[in-house]
Amino acid sequence: MPVITNIEDLRLLAKKRVPRMFYDYADSGSWTESTYRANEADFQAIKLRQRVAVNMENRSIRCTMVGEDVAMPVALAPTGLTGMQHADGEILAARAAEAFGVPFTLSTMSICSIEDVAARTTKPFWLQLYVMRDRGFIERLIDRAKAARCSALMLTLDLQILGQRHKDLKNGLSAPPKPTLANLVNLATKPRWCWNMLKTPRRSFGNIVGHATGVGDLSSLSSWTAEQFDPALSWADVEWIKKRWGGKLILKGILDEEDARLAANSGADALIVSNHGGRQLDGAMSSIAALPGIAEAVGQDIEVWMDGGIRSGQDVLKAVALGAKGTLIGRPFLYGLGAMGEAGVTRCLELIARELDLTMAFCGHTDIRHVGRDILLRPR
Repeated sequence: MPVITNIEDLRLLAKKRVPRMFYDYADSGSWTESTYRANEADFQAIKLRQRVAVNMENRSIRCTMVGEDVAMPVALAPTGLTGMQHADGEILAARAAEAFGVPFTLSTMSICSIEDVAARTTKPFWLQLYVMRDRGFIERLIDRAKAARCSALMLTLDLQILGQRHKDLKNGLSAPPKPTLANLVNLATKPRWCWNMLKTPRRSFGNIVGHATGVGDLSSLSSWTAEQFDPALSWADVEWIKKRWGGKLILKGILDEEDARLAANSGADALIVSNHGGRQLDGAMSSIAALPGIAEAVGQDIEVWMDGGIRSGQDVLKAVALGAKGTLIGRPFLYGLGAMGEAGVTRCLELIARELDLTMAFCGHTDIRHVGRDILLRPR
């Protein structure tokens, strides 16, 4: 077991162990990747205010997200193709999240199906939903989520069309990988990944295979999105989905204050300030830069969370200080999964929780629910 002290250690190990096309899929943004980089860089510009001679005993980073008790204000974000970072990846990540006490969100574009994850976990998880042209598929997916006892539905609003990610095109991204010479050469250097993948039958889009009709190429993510993702998505669709679902609804992909007000007026339970990890509109504002304005505009009317660029517990604390009632992590847990499977996801969560706890203490607080802007150092 290598010594893992931060998320970067997990990233470097995942890069060694995961096939290039799937590592690149997780660790990339659209076009020039400027927004992807800004998501991380803008966190670094925020400075913390250190306090001393403050009683640091009896600290707690526990809180709630849409009424659910969580070990810290962090949930695992929905990430497509998670089961290609490591065999049965969604199942492993869900089990690690459950054991740690944080929510897991299953992507519509997952390799393991809703039923796969539900059969191998004991607590409810969340399902992320994309709006498809085929409304019958959407209705069946929502019904499957109900049958699996999913406790919240997360509707992604910022992927009506797919932003261009150069690496995916150059790598010929597909699930499973096509047996080209370049892929076979790369796979030969990843024996651990190949061995684990040979032992599982889950190698394509589990929520779609056998459930969707009229799809031309199930192995291709870009083909599926081009054929099925609905560019005509509107707030009327949000209302329809809310009624069809009938449970807690979370809206992901808000980056503008006007859209945030529409989200609050929709009756959803939470919104997520997110630019899809810098994978859609390149040149958009970073999530952490957009957060304060949105939290101030609608924070009394709806829970405001944020996603994008978090690589440490310090980043989580900064987001909370700027108004987030919760955060989501995608790449950090994918690095852990690709590096060490379920144990790597657990290690990722341990790292973030410890960094969050210690940094909160250094800033003079003992309860995450009471953290505010007072922990931030104002620029002179």
